[in-house]
Amino acid sequence: MAARFAEVPAVTDIERRLYAHLARLRGRRGGGDPEAPSDGDEDIHVWQLCLPRSDKIRIHRRARALHDRAEAATGLAHLSAATRARLAVLRDGTDLVTIPTEHRADEIAAALHADMPWMAPATETVWHAMRRSVREGDPGLRLPPLLLVGPPGIGKSHWARALGSLVGAPTTIVDATSEPAGFAIVGSQIGWASAGPGRVLETILAHRVGNPPIVVDEIEKAGRVESKSGTMHDLAQALLPLVERSTAARWSCPYFLASFDMSWHGWIMTANTTAGLSAPLLSRCPPLCLAGPTRPQLHDFAIRQAALHDLPDEATTAILETIERLPAHTQRSLRTVQRCISRARAVLALPVLH
Repeated sequence: MAARFAEVPAVTDIERRLYAHLARLRGRRGGGDPEAPSDGDEDIHVWQLCLPRSDKIRIHRRARALHDRAEAATGLAHLSAATRARLAVLRDGTDLVTIPTEHRADEIAAALHADMPWMAPATETVWHAMRRSVREGDPGLRLPPLLLVGPPGIGKSHWARALGSLVGAPTTIVDATSEPAGFAIVGSQIGWASAGPGRVLETILAHRVGNPPIVVDEIEKAGRVESKSGTMHDLAQALLPLVERSTAARWSCPYFLASFDMSWHGWIMTANTTAGLSAPLLSRCPPLCLAGPTRPQLHDFAIRQAALHDLPDEATTAILETIERLPAHTQRSLRTVQRCISRARAVLALPVLH
């Protein structure tokens, strides 16, 4: 954050120091004020009451000017005390999630691939980024912006959450279909009814992590919102300065009206198609085209998920039989597995009837 959390003294405190300084000057100067208190005298307040009004006005103006200059130097002078308090957690900066060794990068990539092998293009891109961060000695993990394009239900968001869990970073998911204007991501100015800093900064303030993965789900379905003044607000357009490293390094938050370094964020956007996405966004985030899981891969995924939820073998077998009975032309979806597991858990939770 391009701001300083320096403690700015109150105007009255600065005035008190200026009066003390003036008392010392006049007490030491030859032919000066014989009534001026000495350095150790505690009667400065009584002495200053006897000063001419012109001296008092000059000191007050000087104290106000010094206070305002110190406030302006912090970069937070325009914010209320309550708003500054929200930012106080960033006083000492944020932590960056790191990948300690290239071996750990290999382990994470292997775990992702073992769980979802059909997501190999995305996993490989992240794998290379993790190893590069280690080799170049980066202070934290820096992922390139990803645009995952593939059929619905193949697990794009599941993969993103799994990545966040494996690297140990809090993951925020924004549903583009319900947040069309981009306010949920970048925030909106104070004065709007829905004013706020946006989900990205909310994640940073909540976890004090400077490079959390931010998932924008189904970005191609985000619409455009027109304000009463005729201004168009577009989610994809709002993302452009955030996915470009040079502009993200000094991104200005519309809510706090302060600059933040957002260049460490890992942006993961998902879409079913590139239709409707702007050329500037596609140039910054080349699409990674993904295919759905094969039937054997879906079987393996179902077995792992069933074991994760401690389902008995009979329930696992029933889920696999359900997958087998799917028509050949049906899109193989992870949602089918998740629905089957939820149903099996619900059945197992029912009381036994005697």
